[in-house]
Amino acid sequence: MARIKTDLCIIGAGSGGLSLAAGAVQMGARVVLVEGHKMGGDCLNYGCVPSKALLAAAQQAQTVRKGGFGVAPAEPRVDYAAAMAHVHAAIATIEPHDSVERFEGLGVRVIQAWGRFLNDRELEAGGDIIRARRFVIATGSRPVVPPIPGLDAVPYLTNETLFDLRDRPGHLIVIGGGPIGMEMAQAHRRLGAQVTVIEGDRALNRDDPELAAIVLDRLRAEGIRIVEGAQADRVSGADGAITVETGQGTVTGTHLLVAAGRRPALDRLNLDAAGVETTRAGVKVGPDLRSTNRRIYAIGDAAGGMQFTHVAGYHAGVVIRPILLGLPGKAKTAHIPRVTYTDPELAQIGPTEAEARAEHGDKLTVARFDFAGNDRAIAAGRTEGRIKVMVVRGRPVGVSIAGPEAGELIGPWALVLANNLKMTAVANMVAPYPTLGEVNKRAAGAYFSPKLFENPWVKRAVRLIQRLVP
Repeated sequence: MARIKTDLCIIGAGSGGLSLAAGAVQMGARVVLVEGHKMGGDCLNYGCVPSKALLAAAQQAQTVRKGGFGVAPAEPRVDYAAAMAHVHAAIATIEPHDSVERFEGLGVRVIQAWGRFLNDRELEAGGDIIRARRFVIATGSRPVVPPIPGLDAVPYLTNETLFDLRDRPGHLIVIGGGPIGMEMAQAHRRLGAQVTVIEGDRALNRDDPELAAIVLDRLRAEGIRIVEGAQADRVSGADGAITVETGQGTVTGTHLLVAAGRRPALDRLNLDAAGVETTRAGVKVGPDLRSTNRRIYAIGDAAGGMQFTHVAGYHAGVVIRPILLGLPGKAKTAHIPRVTYTDPELAQIGPTEAEARAEHGDKLTVARFDFAGNDRAIAAGRTEGRIKVMVVRGRPVGVSIAGPEAGELIGPWALVLANNLKMTAVANMVAPYPTLGEVNKRAAGAYFSPKLFENPWVKRAVRLIQRLVP
């Protein structure tokens, strides 16, 4: 058993933990990184990377199936095992960047073992006792498995096991109509499986209903059955024949995917011994992401807020300031975007229209623009979509986008909100023609057009100037 003294001990080698470790060690801190499972965390191994790789394979199949522009459609010959091989090839390509070897090469001491607090200053991992000036909990989250009667007696998948499949499901039942459930529903439908989604509330219920409907209409048109307002009451059956009973009838399929949310992975840490309070959402933290033990911070999913990889990376940048430089750091959420990577994509930053109206009332103006008015979208035959910008006193407070490349289009708005810019900043932007990026500029134009073209005083001023100015 070794006793290790260090400046910073990071628990968890996912996106946030790795970003923090790399930054801290290169700034001169002594860093210990503790990881009991896989380097890269959920995002690399079970989440963002594999899901987007599978969606890319599914898009290839859909392109063949759809045809168009003089190219005849055809039913694609799908090799599901090869699609999953692409998924694992993508993971393998990224793995070296997140590897033990890379981080040890940077100067980080990596301990591959589960960590457990012994007291408010010490953590035990792999037989070593680590005493650090500061600890950061970056353990991410795990899939929630709801207590549905019978579920424990049948084989089911989560995002942690789905990508181990090599044989395509005949009929995939998905419990949960959130982003993960809908992305994997569309991927499998496009790869040739029958798919039924069961959602107890409204599918994609965190998003603007008007824009979510654009996505859901497409998914239904592709043959996905989406059952909303239906709780999964009981599960029964066996491998290859699983039945889910709901208040709206029963569904029988070959495979079951549970995508009913996530919970922070904190169980192994013995946080009581460290004096760290938790809630159902995660570690109890203040705006500075510090826990009830002033030496211990939590970032990413463990901090109980927005569960996105980019949030974990952002949190790493917030806590490195007080930990290494003694400067104040405060995490904010108003400028954090989120994206559902269906086709079309669904992106959101800040409040939806309903949320903004509840907060700002009559002060709110909503600017809209449809993709059907964008020349690039017309040329590409991808006109399904709409952008909505929620504006208060000339400043955008929220943006909702449903359409092709919505995840890319939301980026400039994240910049605008992060820097508290006005709509004039977007209106003054010159977007190359023809690009989908013009959608953002046209939305800004939709905000200013009534002020310029429907204001009688503007027209009077123009006529006066035309008479007086030689």
